[in-house]
Amino acid sequence: MAYTLAAPVVHEENIQKSRFIAKAAPVASEEEALAFLQAQREPQATHNCYAYKLGNLYRFSDDGEPAGTAGKPILHAIEAQGLDRVVVLVVRYFGGVKLGAGGLVRAYGGVAAEALRRAPKVPLTQWEEVRFVVPFSQVGRVHRLLAARSWRASEEYLAEGVRFCLRVPAEEREAFLQELRDLTRGQAYAEG
Repeated sequence: MAYTLAAPVVHEENIQKSRFIAKAAPVASEEEALAFLQAQREPQATHNCYAYKLGNLYRFSDDGEPAGTAGKPILHAIEAQGLDRVVVLVVRYFGGVKLGAGGLVRAYGGVAAEALRRAPKVPLTQWEEVRFVVPFSQVGRVHRLLAARSWRASEEYLAEGVRFCLRVPAEEREAFLQELRDLTRGQAYAEG
């Protein structure tokens, strides 16, 4: 099971007189990742390197550091911890000591990994759409069932009853449909 961050996190380290600040956050889309990077970058810093991962989509940038020494290590830190839907920005203020390629890889990857280790994580839930029709006589029961789970559904009125459409966690889909059939004495039926 993949995880994402429960909340944004910031971690800072000084390495060989350079200041590294890792800023990480959960994101739901590439647009959200880009907005985070734009809002959190520090233009006065020497480098603003980043990586983000959203399923099979990933991007990274070395922002002027030697190729492969910043963005890839940050991406590796994300993947090594089994995270998805995450963006990490590592800001570097150069302190006058050159770290070399290996030192940069360790610094960027290490600061990103430590920030992610410290962040609270939550499992990523896969959601599925469920559509079902309920006779008018059973609609009140269905409303109570959905309210108990804090789920919201769209409703469409038909001649034979009400069509509900909602998103449920994939792992709860079958149990929910069985509970719905039991609750309505078999009168509710799923579509598709």
